[in-house]
Amino acid sequence: MLAINYLAVLIGAIVYMMYGGIYYSILLSDKKGAHNEEIISNQSKGLGKYVFAVIIAFISSFFVAVLVQATGSDNILTGGAIGFVIGLLISIVYFKNQLFGLMSTRAFLMAIGDHLVVFTLLGLIHGIMS
Repeated sequence: MLAINYLAVLIGAIVYMMYGGIYYSILLSDKKGAHNEEIISNQSKGLGKYVFAVIIAFISSFFVAVLVQATGSDNILTGGAIGFVIGLLISIVYFKNQLFGLMSTRAFLMAIGDHLVVFTLLGLIHGIMS
């Protein structure tokens, strides 16, 4: 049976939210800039997106914890490797979407930059705390 460390899930979710907030604040700091116009105009309105982002942070942290535990990873290196592989798989899906014109190259690069780093961080956290 898997022994999920719920403190690690909480810490992972908080790191996920903090990283996302900082990452996108920096990339989208010039909200009126021509590069950000498409992204800003496609955002959903209201607070719902933030509530959903918090839920996704917890779900992501939990599932990384499950995968780290299921693979028997018990250190920072193997945990980080699992997180990186998850981020890489997500990036491949985004790449396919970008190839078919479902997202701009800029949005693609922003998304994979986010996911590669944040899932590696989650893997590191869960690896070290397992």
